[in-house]
Amino acid sequence: MNRKIVWGINLLVLMLLGVSLTVSYRYLYPSQTLMLSCSSELFDTPDVNQDAGQHYLLVDIMAKKQQAQINYRYFNLDGSSAGVIRMQGKLARYDRYSNRFNFSVYTKEESSENKNAAENPRHMQYLSYISSFNLDSKGMHNLSIEPLELDPQRDYAVVLFQPSNTVCGCRLVH
Repeated sequence: MNRKIVWGINLLVLMLLGVSLTVSYRYLYPSQTLMLSCSSELFDTPDVNQDAGQHYLLVDIMAKKQQAQINYRYFNLDGSSAGVIRMQGKLARYDRYSNRFNFSVYTKEESSENKNAAENPRHMQYLSYISSFNLDSKGMHNLSIEPLELDPQRDYAVVLFQPSNTVCGCRLVH
């Protein structure tokens, strides 16, 4: 056989293999990107005084390809920090039909301004408990984010966080 024909066939097979690997990689690892900056007012049943159960929550979500970072920042009414929960993991799945983002969290860091954990916002106490329980027993904590209302023209969304059952107003970050 002619060497040029053999090299041409080899080059064609190599190009087909490259295209096949690229398509397979993009199918297995979609490049879904999500960046949200969310906020909510938290109201707990006050135990002692009227202001005890009111806090602000800011949640920042960054997910690109398979990496995800979720930061929960809690604030008192006077603007001082009440605590932080940082979670890292991956975007496990994006369900196009329900428009739901499912995350698997592998690591979590917490910090609080309160010496007594019972003084933290109740949402923070619950999120800390449920995520620690899942990380200790299963090695990961699953959570989902589902837009209930979405306005891409105004870069705004109302989002439901599960399992904390929290609804936040979010700004879409590009």
